[in-house]
Amino acid sequence: MKKSKILIVDDSDADLKHLEQIVNNAKYASVTARSGEEAIEVASKENPDLIFLDIIMQDMDGFSTCRQITRDPALAEIPIVFVSSKNQRADHMWAKKQGAKALISKPYSDDEILNQLSQFA
Repeated sequence: MKKSKILIVDDSDADLKHLEQIVNNAKYASVTARSGEEAIEVASKENPDLIFLDIIMQDMDGFSTCRQITRDPALAEIPIVFVSSKNQRADHMWAKKQGAKALISKPYSDDEILNQLSQFA
């Protein structure tokens, strides 16, 4: 059985490491990116089964990154779940409009991440 590969995108070292630990402890393979541009490059190269994507990042925010990924026919089928401190109702609605499957707000529990893994990966 193929091990699912998860792309984790966050410009915060602490958040990146925490998500990576949850994903790896759940026996998934992980790859990481620290920016929107890098996320698009890594997604193209690695073809992950799921992307956990921060919204607030330098240069290209998560919403723009999500739009670019979901509009690329080679990447459009990869589920994207935002993991962000943004948690207003409008943020959740905007996340769905960009093509994301869900938005998990920080601080999150391990179970919230594991639930998304079991649902989409």
